[in-house]
Amino acid sequence: MSPMDLPPLHRAATLGLLAALGLGGAAGCSSAADPAPRTAEVRKSAPGVSPTPSGTVSATPTDVGWVQLMTPMNQQAVKLLTLAAERAAEPRVRAFAVRLRTGHEAELDLLRTLLTRMGLPLTDVHAGHDMPGMVTGQDLEAAHAAEGPALDRLVLARIRDHLRQSAQVSRSETTAGGRADARELARALVTAREGFLAELERLPGAVRALG
Repeated sequence: MSPMDLPPLHRAATLGLLAALGLGGAAGCSSAADPAPRTAEVRKSAPGVSPTPSGTVSATPTDVGWVQLMTPMNQQAVKLLTLAAERAAEPRVRAFAVRLRTGHEAELDLLRTLLTRMGLPLTDVHAGHDMPGMVTGQDLEAAHAAEGPALDRLVLARIRDHLRQSAQVSRSETTAGGRADARELARALVTAREGFLAELERLPGAVRALG
């Protein structure tokens, strides 16, 4: 089901959320879930994320949509990076995958803590959906079947898409999000992705993989 197939009230909420994240209606899930809750409350402090002065801050739809998208995006990327760290043909690609996986796992700890602070479930609300920049099950199957330079090219292309899209939605959170702790984490993610994108484009095989 696309966002346009939802009942009117649900459709408006879903399209508004996608627009706030900079995705647009056409870039959303191929089968939309129920809209995320409009507010959530802080429950506990997250390590590495500054607490808000008031101690209790409502989450906006942008905050909720961002953290519920970034969490599975990182989870899926970690799966591909784990494979690349073990099987990439080029040593520099393997080393890059290890560093990026370590960074993404650290981000996941913070994202999951932020979900808890917002009172949101840790379940993947985008499971089975076709999201821009998401490493898909088909991507992982193709990576498992690929070998040598072909695997490296697939990894570089998919991870480049992931880094670009997650940076885009994180930039939207930094400007449109309501919670200071979420915006702070989003800024850190943008900075990390810009650095990794620059490094990725200098890796062996990047020119052929990325065009």
